[in-house]
Amino acid sequence: MKVEPQQLKAFMMDAGLISEERFEECLKKAQSRGIRIEDILVSEGIISENDLRKLEAYILGIPFVDLEKETIDPEVLKIIPEPVARANNIVAFRKKGNDVEVAMLDPEDLRAIEFLKKAYPNFRILPRLTTPESIKHVLRQYQKTLEAEFGEIIKKEAGEIKTIKEEEKIEEKEELEKMAMELPIIKIVDTLIKHAILQRASDIHIEPMEKEVLVRYRIDGILRDAMTLPKIAASGIVARIKVLSNLRMDEHRLPQDGRFKVETPEYKYSIRVSVMPVFDGEKIVMRLLPETARGFTLEQLGFRGKALEDVQLNLRKPVGMILVCGPTGSGKTTTLYSMIEILNNPGVNICTIEDPIEYRMPRVNQTQVNPKIGLTFAAGLRALLRQDPDIIMVGEIRDNETASLAINAALTGHLVLSTLHTNSAAGAIPRLIDMKVEPFLIASTLNLIIGQRLVRKIAGEKEKYYLKESELDNIARYCNLDRILQILREENLIRPNQPLTKVPFYRPKPTKEYPDGYKGRIGIFEVLPVTQTIKELIVKESNIDEIEEQAKKEGMRTMVEDGFVKAALGITTIEEVLRVITE
Repeated sequence: MKVEPQQLKAFMMDAGLISEERFEECLKKAQSRGIRIEDILVSEGIISENDLRKLEAYILGIPFVDLEKETIDPEVLKIIPEPVARANNIVAFRKKGNDVEVAMLDPEDLRAIEFLKKAYPNFRILPRLTTPESIKHVLRQYQKTLEAEFGEIIKKEAGEIKTIKEEEKIEEKEELEKMAMELPIIKIVDTLIKHAILQRASDIHIEPMEKEVLVRYRIDGILRDAMTLPKIAASGIVARIKVLSNLRMDEHRLPQDGRFKVETPEYKYSIRVSVMPVFDGEKIVMRLLPETARGFTLEQLGFRGKALEDVQLNLRKPVGMILVCGPTGSGKTTTLYSMIEILNNPGVNICTIEDPIEYRMPRVNQTQVNPKIGLTFAAGLRALLRQDPDIIMVGEIRDNETASLAINAALTGHLVLSTLHTNSAAGAIPRLIDMKVEPFLIASTLNLIIGQRLVRKIAGEKEKYYLKESELDNIARYCNLDRILQILREENLIRPNQPLTKVPFYRPKPTKEYPDGYKGRIGIFEVLPVTQTIKELIVKESNIDEIEEQAKKEGMRTMVEDGFVKAALGITTIEEVLRVITE
């Protein structure tokens, strides 16, 4: 079944959507490019994709369905296996007796229909046309079904683990290894990891408690309870993860670190493991690092306006130092990797010293620190300087020696990128002085300091609301409201005389797909270029407040101010901005 161009032309002209001349012009364009006329009509804005689907359905006499807000019965969804559904953009959505209604994008895809008829001879397959958004919405529901199945697997497998009496605690290495190879334990650990990957978790926490084992996932920076397992599963889970990570099985009193990989046709992850003795056993935290992750652009990270220009300008400088500051989990490493990706071209030698290497980057020489054998940040950086680098990335400046070496590298003709654990951009300067770096050396080498946090992004629908005076009084403790009004005016987000009580902000509307209304994260930044006046303040050893005040006079926006702009744009919420700033 195919809609012929002439049929489409007749219907569109009858509906007054297009003139004959315009249609023929689009047809010639489609033929010259070797694509369908429909693609040209949509790309040129003559008809929307949804309206085109409805029109095609009408012409072919196939009913049109909109599934964007539908929840499909899992039993019906499973009629078409997920790989077939994804490969052919075809989903089962309704079943009455032996009649199964399937939604598809391409009415010509008879191959998929024939496959279904052969696979399910007892069913009568009824094709329907739908939109790409509807197909995507239904495909996401396979994931939810899988998650439910995973929960069942874990409960079932945990019940099959043999019970160990308290008095016969397993200590022998051989017995632990044997337990780690038992099928129920293998299935539980595999399932926990798959479940976390499906939910886009960045970390898995496995925490032994007095009577059970709590599993939590960190999703978009927030820890959430995932499931509880029987206490009898604890020893086996720890043993299994130690086997995968090549850690000592018989060591229960000291912390251990390791890593392993998981790979399937859909995903490839490197998993960093930390084992820590706690009162009720051993706690495990696994950091999930996608190996296929692509670097973000600066705009995707959340840089905009003057902040973006300052970063781009300083990345073009061949020497000096750029520091990214923030607490653990604020996205510092991702920002560094994104900057390295911009700088990565055949004309430069880029070397990194990291702990750990989170993402592999082509054409970048990455070294992992290993304190056990004496390969610290300082030792690695000293060796890197003999490798003829143009650009050096130091994962983190932790001590006086590393700080001194990084400053000297920047002085001797290298561009150095690194991170520091400070709460603000201006806080990096006193921190370096505290690490015994001379203020005049900081002023000579430091080009740019970036302070950052991560806020969750609103997903799906959102509702508009206005701030009350009482709420503004609370917000005023964290920022200057007059300055925020001025910034919103500069961004053309409000009218010249509009007060903050009349500025619309947004809250997410929870849905089945996004229970808390958020999905993904974006950065809020303060970017402090080290100008001549800032250099003078550094040499005088001015305090944080004086440096920040001068930077603001020169156009720097603080993280709260950047967050307010993103909240006014509907990207995030004020609650999110205040949550990460006050943590």
